[in-house]
Amino acid sequence: MAVLRCVAAVVGAVIMAAAVAVDGLGVNWGTMATHRLPPKVMARLLKDNGFKKVKIFDADATTMSGLAGTGIETMIAVPNDMLAAVGDYGRAREWVKENVTKYSFDGGVNIRYVAVGNEPFLKAYNGMFDRVTVPALKNIQRALNEAGYGSTIKATVPVNADVYDSPASNPVPSAGRFRDDVAGVMTDMVRFLNHSGAPLTVNIYPFLSLYGNDDFPLDYAFFDGGNPPPKPVVDNGINYTNVFDANFDTLVSALKKIGFGNLPVVIGEVGWPTDGDKHATVPYAQRFYSGLLKRLAARRGTPLRPRTHIEVYLFGLMDEDAKSVAPGNFERHWGIFTFDGRPKFPLDLRGDGRPAMPVPAKGVRYLPRRWCVLSPNATEDADAASRLADNVGYACAHSDCTALGYGCSCAGLDARGNASYAFNVYYQAQGQAESACDFQGLAMVTDDDTDVSQGACNFSVQVAAATAAVASAVVACTAAAVVAALLVLA
Repeated sequence: MAVLRCVAAVVGAVIMAAAVAVDGLGVNWGTMATHRLPPKVMARLLKDNGFKKVKIFDADATTMSGLAGTGIETMIAVPNDMLAAVGDYGRAREWVKENVTKYSFDGGVNIRYVAVGNEPFLKAYNGMFDRVTVPALKNIQRALNEAGYGSTIKATVPVNADVYDSPASNPVPSAGRFRDDVAGVMTDMVRFLNHSGAPLTVNIYPFLSLYGNDDFPLDYAFFDGGNPPPKPVVDNGINYTNVFDANFDTLVSALKKIGFGNLPVVIGEVGWPTDGDKHATVPYAQRFYSGLLKRLAARRGTPLRPRTHIEVYLFGLMDEDAKSVAPGNFERHWGIFTFDGRPKFPLDLRGDGRPAMPVPAKGVRYLPRRWCVLSPNATEDADAASRLADNVGYACAHSDCTALGYGCSCAGLDARGNASYAFNVYYQAQGQAESACDFQGLAMVTDDDTDVSQGACNFSVQVAAATAAVASAVVACTAAAVVAALLVLA
C-alpha cells in the first residue's frame, strides 16, 4: 500500500508539472489553413501543453466553441476590416453582445482581452486604418464597460514593432521614438490605454531582422551570445547583446518620451519559423525558443524593465498553409506544431530547465494514405516540358509550395521531385479529390501505401479536417522567379 501511495504521488507530481507552464505564457492560434483540426482537438492540445492563455484573430464561433469550458484566458479580436464599422458605437455595442456576452456564462469562454485590429499601423497599409483604429478602440472599451465587463476585459491594439524606431544618426534604444506618421495617433491611443487600465500589445520578431539582411549579425537574433558573441550595442552604459531586448527597450523609450514610460506591455507575437527561408530552420527555432523561454521563466525582463514579468504569446501554435506569403514564404511555417499537431522540437514550456517534446494532438484523423505524383511516363511526349511547367505552376498557385524554395526543406529535390511535391500538395489541399490528380495526364495516384517522402522533404497526407477552408483561397505560393527555377527539367 505504501508503494502504491508513493507511485500515486510521483504520478501526480508528473501530471502537475506537465500542467505548469512558464508564467504568463500564451500562444497564438491561427486558422488560415486549407484543413483544420477540430476545435476541441486544438483546445486539448493547448491544455495538454500547459498553455493557460491563447490569442486568436477573430471571434469565430467554431474556434470559440473549442475554447468553451477550458478556462483558458483568451484574447479575441475585431479584424481590421471591421474597424471602420465599430467606429459607430451602436455597431461596437452589437459586436460586444455577439462576441463577448454570448460566451459569458458558466462553462463559456474566459475572455480577457479584445484586440482591436491587428497591426493596423503597419507601414505596408499606407495609413489605411490610422483614422479608424482609436475610435474603434474607444467604442469597444466603452461597450465592454457598459455591458459590465470593463474591470475584467480590456481592449488593446496589437501593433507591429515598425511603429517605433531610433534615428539613423543615433541607433540606440534610448533614442526610441514613434514613427513620425503615426506619432499623433499612437500618443492618443497610449493615453487611452493608460486611462482604461489596458496594456499596449506589440509584436516583436527577431527573425525579421535577419530576413533579407545578410549584414545583420546572426547571433544577435538569439539570446545565448554565440561563439564568439556579437559585438554589443552600447547605450548609456548598457550592453545590448540581443535584438529582442534592444527592440523592447526602444519601445519603452518611445513610451517615456510621450509620458507613459510605465505603461504595461504585452508581447502579442514572438517566434521563429521553421521553413520557407534559409534562416527558417528547426535548429534555429529551437535555439531561439530555448533562450526566450529560459529568460521568461527567470523573469529577467530587459535592461530598462529589469526583473519584470512579461506576458508573452508565442507565434504560433500550428503551421498555416493558407496564409499570405507576401511578407515571405516563411509565413506558413511559424508553428511549434506541424499542420496536424505534431511537435517539431523540444521546448521548455514548464520553465524548469528541462526541454521536452510537447504533447502532440490527440484524436487526429487523416485522409487515406495515398499521394499524387508525377507519372513515370510523363516526360515522353514532346510537349511534356511545357505542359509540366504550366501544371506545376497551377498547383503551386493554389496550394503551398513554399518548402521548395531556396534553402528550404525540399530544395534538394530534382525536377521530377519538384513536380511530384507540387502535385501532391495540391491534391491533399483539395481533399484527395480524384479530379485533383490529373494535370493533363501528367500525374498519377499511388495506391501501395508507401510514403513517397524524400529525405528531409515530407510529402504530407492531409488531415480529414472537421473544418476545411476553401483551397482555392490559397494565393500564389512563391515569386515567379522561384517558381520558374523549380520548373526547369533536368
